Amino acid sequence: MATLIRPADSPAPVQLPQNVEAEAALLGAMMIDNRLADDMLDRLDQDHFFEPLHGRIFTAIRSLRQNDMLATPVTLRPMFDGDEGMRELGGPAYLAQLTGSGAGLIGAKQFAQQIYDLAMLRALVTVGRTLIDGAMDTREEVNPRAQIEAAEEALFQVAAEGNSENAVKTFSQATTMAVKMAEKALNAGGGLSGVTTGLDTVNAKTGGLHHSDLLILAGRPGMGKTSLATNMAFNAAKRWMDDMRLGIPPEKSVGAKVAFFSLEMSADQLATRILSEQARISSESLRMGKISKAEFAQLAAAAADLENLPLFIDDTAGLSISGLHTRVRRLQRRQNNQIGLVIVDYLQLLSGSGNRASDNRVQEISEISRGLKTLAKDLNVPVLALSQLSRAVEQREDKRPQLSDLRESGSIEQDADIVMFVYREDYYTAAKEPKRPKEGDDAKVFDDHSRWTQDMERVFGLAELIIAKQRHGATGKVTMKFEPNITRFSDYAGEQSFSSFE
Repeated sequence: MATLIRPADSPAPVQLPQNVEAEAALLGAMMIDNRLADDMLDRLDQDHFFEPLHGRIFTAIRSLRQNDMLATPVTLRPMFDGDEGMRELGGPAYLAQLTGSGAGLIGAKQFAQQIYDLAMLRALVTVGRTLIDGAMDTREEVNPRAQIEAAEEALFQVAAEGNSENAVKTFSQATTMAVKMAEKALNAGGGLSGVTTGLDTVNAKTGGLHHSDLLILAGRPGMGKTSLATNMAFNAAKRWMDDMRLGIPPEKSVGAKVAFFSLEMSADQLATRILSEQARISSESLRMGKISKAEFAQLAAAAADLENLPLFIDDTAGLSISGLHTRVRRLQRRQNNQIGLVIVDYLQLLSGSGNRASDNRVQEISEISRGLKTLAKDLNVPVLALSQLSRAVEQREDKRPQLSDLRESGSIEQDADIVMFVYREDYYTAAKEPKRPKEGDDAKVFDDHSRWTQDMERVFGLAELIIAKQRHGATGKVTMKFEPNITRFSDYAGEQSFSSFE
């Protein structure tokens, strides 16, 4: 009953990997001892059985056991009265035949492992055949890189399948992980159990960027969300580099190697921002070449110091969520599984897995946000995704963003562990500048501009990071200092640097 395939380079048929006898023995053992069945139900699935009938019997046993009923040839028989595959093998009496030898009682776990391994090999054969068929078909647009990424994604799905044993942890294992996290926070000076943002006030509020978390950083254009994300990326990578120089073990470092996916800006533009910040030279002056020899020396020194910075930038445009997964995993392998932070700028520029109509953009964004959360959990790293906000912000008197302003999908709020908004009051205050007074204007013109000047002095260079959602702690806002000429956020030393929401 085996399926045959004939590779192009071989005249002889090749049988797919399978062991029908092991499947029969395992099913028989499961019907003899239902306690054994309960142990097997989480290890295997219907698709792992080569013989389709065996897969249906396995599913029937699972259905009965989930309803707390005995699974025996007698109780299973009514479920297969009309089964064509069963009829070909002699009818429901085949169920009793499976329990005849009892051989599977001794080696049930070994049989289950072999059935699973053979299913993985068949899945690999399918991936290989699909890859060959796609590579040989040149009727449509040829995109080898996309085919490679699709193959890598399919291979990862094969590798990731069936890890239920690793997913289930005893309470002892879970508490050990919790204690290690607390020890890491203690060694970092307290209050920091995740990857550092480089901003003490933000770290104090969030405890850092936690592994397996999806964090959303949103804001209207001009608020500086890309600048803040770049600052965080640099700070985490710099801390990692410094810790490695000091001989601190990687597992105890609060820094991280960072993968930055920039779907909007090029790699050299991001690098220019970082160098501008570190050399304290205006990024505009850098782009236009308006710098002195002394400033160029500062720039060269900063570049030399950051030569080995573990910050990896991928500026591929039009990336899909599956393509993002593939590239992160590939980079993770190359970096010995040491990538500790993934940043995506920005979420709305990713595409889903299929060609969706524009009226399904909400579903596509939902798929993307779920995919980012899955990526964070699969790799056990924080994923920081930037997001746009709707224009509804601009229609309100108070321009501070709210969760309802997240653009295109409520699933972003649902999937995220932390949602943060960047808000700069000086941006909006500057836009409200009244008429500049001239000689001969009445007192009101002078008074209006004077009040505006005072407002600008009060808010200039200040920014708020509004933490609107946080699964691990309280919400609130952090006041930060922002230097627009070098696009740098830093801790604010003034009063009321942090406040909680009621």
